[in-house]
Amino acid sequence: MTPPASPSVRPAPAGEPRAPGTALLLVLLAAMGVGPLFNYGVSMSSTVVIDRLGVTSGQLGTVLTVVFASAAMTSVGLGRAADRLSSRVQMSIIFGGSAAALTVGAVASTLGALYAAAVLAGVTQAISNPTTNRIIRTAVPADRRIGWIGVKQSGVQVSQLVAGLFFPAAALALGWTAASLAAAGLAAVLWAAAVAAAPPLPGSSGARAAARDAAARGGVDRAGSTRAPLPPTVWFFAAIAFLTGLGMQATNTYLPLFAVESLGLSLVAGGAAAAASGVIGVFSRIWWGRRMSAGHRPTTLLAGIAVGALAGVGVFLAADLAHVPALLWAGAAVHGLTVLGANVVINAGLMDAVPAEHLGRATGVNAMGMYAGFACGPLVMGLLRDATGDFRLGFAAVGAGYALALVAVLLLRRHTDRAAAGSTG
Repeated sequence: MTPPASPSVRPAPAGEPRAPGTALLLVLLAAMGVGPLFNYGVSMSSTVVIDRLGVTSGQLGTVLTVVFASAAMTSVGLGRAADRLSSRVQMSIIFGGSAAALTVGAVASTLGALYAAAVLAGVTQAISNPTTNRIIRTAVPADRRIGWIGVKQSGVQVSQLVAGLFFPAAALALGWTAASLAAAGLAAVLWAAAVAAAPPLPGSSGARAAARDAAARGGVDRAGSTRAPLPPTVWFFAAIAFLTGLGMQATNTYLPLFAVESLGLSLVAGGAAAAASGVIGVFSRIWWGRRMSAGHRPTTLLAGIAVGALAGVGVFLAADLAHVPALLWAGAAVHGLTVLGANVVINAGLMDAVPAEHLGRATGVNAMGMYAGFACGPLVMGLLRDATGDFRLGFAAVGAGYALALVAVLLLRRHTDRAAAGSTG
């Protein structure tokens, strides 16, 4: 992919955002990837963490449930905050919170202590999409925004790649504490870089000015938040994010353990499969973003993603039922190619559907749906694994979620077609 051009020495015309450089794009990518380092660290080090804490596979899955329940419960409030706080404050929440979560997790000796780290990790991830979407909407020219969304969303998969290559080997060789503290140090270094590169977006004073303008139009309550309801499209996207997120995170969380318990592979091999999925996901998210830039409808792309994700579930089940470990890699590839790209399409669709002053709130609602799905996925997969002794019923539940996501996409398409017909009629 051709990197975005560096800012020109010629000042931008009045009223247009100054052309951003590659440094900002890398900061946004890191902002999306640093929060999930805790999640992936726990997942990729699963057998080490299970032995350290003396818990079951299902109980380990509840750690990820706590992460995403925390994110879901704080997403709407933090989405509103993203419309008010300066970018540097928001970057400090993201990177500083991630470093804190990894540090607390490193010294945790009980499941309850790991839950505390999970709560911190959830808060940092809840604000990452609203923050990065707001920066892109404000600082990036319109013709480059979708491409930037594709790149910054791939930060999650970059995190998956790094964690898949680092955590299994480091946890086995050095222990969970050393591995997690090393990741915390990386988050702290990235924090300093992010604060230095963050654009000077309006802080609370800018938000108050926007609130006064909106109040003059009769649309703000005493707290300064808009009363105007979000369009139905936002809620459709949130439902799709929930259903795809459920399957995505269930698979991400348990893929290494599935490789060990069901296919007889090593934890390092399972982590490598997850890392391979992350590598493919990086390019997949950029590719899905380019499809959006080329003018394809979000519903068309999301329907293809849902169908492909169902095929990936079929590959994982075939690997288990036929005991063909090689199919693990094919399933990981399909997973990376399909469902890992859903958030790019959803976020790009939101940016088109919602005015700039409501984007943080709309992204927060969408993030609430996504993180609720992320919370339910590992919980459902873990409970079904403990109840049945394998992952087959869990993957069947993931497939059901993808099928429902396809139904939601088709309903959204019908809604947008009717809205378009009504506006022209």
